[in-house]
Amino acid sequence: MTALSLNRTTTDMRRGACPALSAPMMTGDGLLARVALTDAISPRQLADLCRLARIHGNGILDISARGNLQIRGLSEASASLLEGDVRALNLPLREGLAVETPPLAGRDDTEIADPHPIADAIRLGARDMAGLAPKMSVVVDGHGRLRLSHLLADIRLVAVTTGDDIGWKLLLGGSETSAGIFAVLSEADAVSAALDLLEKLAAMGNGARGRDLAVNLPREGGDLPTTSPFDLFALADGLHAVGVGPAFAQSKAEDVIALCLAAEQLGIRLVKPALDHSLLFFGGSRACEALALFAAENGFITSAADPRGHIAACPGNPACRSATIATHDVAGEAGGEWADLLDGSFKLHISGCPKGCAHPEPTALALCGTPAGLSLIAQGKATDLPFADIKIADTKATLRRLADLVRSEKRAGENSAACLARLGTDRLAAAAMSGRP
Repeated sequence: MTALSLNRTTTDMRRGACPALSAPMMTGDGLLARVALTDAISPRQLADLCRLARIHGNGILDISARGNLQIRGLSEASASLLEGDVRALNLPLREGLAVETPPLAGRDDTEIADPHPIADAIRLGARDMAGLAPKMSVVVDGHGRLRLSHLLADIRLVAVTTGDDIGWKLLLGGSETSAGIFAVLSEADAVSAALDLLEKLAAMGNGARGRDLAVNLPREGGDLPTTSPFDLFALADGLHAVGVGPAFAQSKAEDVIALCLAAEQLGIRLVKPALDHSLLFFGGSRACEALALFAAENGFITSAADPRGHIAACPGNPACRSATIATHDVAGEAGGEWADLLDGSFKLHISGCPKGCAHPEPTALALCGTPAGLSLIAQGKATDLPFADIKIADTKATLRRLADLVRSEKRAGENSAACLARLGTDRLAAAAMSGRP
């Protein structure tokens, strides 16, 4: 076969700084500004943001894996106007260091502890801290539903029970299972320790990350706890939340506006962009159920069983300057060929380039764009060496052959991720290249 893979030894894999409302990032379809919120807003306010995306941008919205709203297609002039108009809405905008809490935090009666007081204290303490890495992040997780375990974080605090007391496990670098365990601390000590560690990282230079302090620390290992946001959740005081999301993390502004208007008419008063590219709406149970039905009828993901929710796809070409393929076209084909195999045991990663922004962690199967087609990677990240390389025109047929192999080889009770791991790269490569010259 012809080698089509990218030379990963020479490609610049740096993902750069995160875009912000005041510092948008250039992409293939113009500047991209990120609107990060620290709390829920009203459906009307979200609709207002969508209208601004139409006025100042190209009307395309992303919801990031970490639950940030991204407005695309801005010019230098319109980006400045957007910032002013967004700030005039008086939203709970996140400024400075990213200190993240689960989207149900404070409303989730299964939590060990509400993470907001600790998160607020860290955010305040780090407000004037200079020298931190641009992508530095802190996660404070109360150990309820919709945890942030799979998100990468430089510093992570997770509520734990220690006898009759509540403590906070402090971890450094990576996801919850890959991070180094630093200590289990009281609430007051957890805040002090997190700020001390941030000071230490700042002193090490703006390239230092939490993983640099995690060398030789023990790891928990094991599987990450996962709960889909695409469900109906019963919360404290009779409140409910329902999660819906756009296919492949991207939507037209008018579609989100219609969703917000429907929510408002149903009496839903709060919404928050959330993990896994979702929107969580808070209201009564009947209102949330009715909104989920409206969302499903209008093309949104509303169920954990929807195969589109198990595909991590970046915006791709032409939206991203680094992308070499139209990732959403590939994702659409994958959603069809692999519909019954995307069972939630892994994220099928479709990346426009080896940077792998949509899914920086390893996964059972990744498809990575190259100048000549697609690289196929098993049990790894987009940066890893592929087991096969194909032309973009062969995508559908290759996906079908791989799906047929997994479908025929799955054992009783075995999920797709386990089957892919057991098959190994040699058998996957043979299936991918079957019938090819």
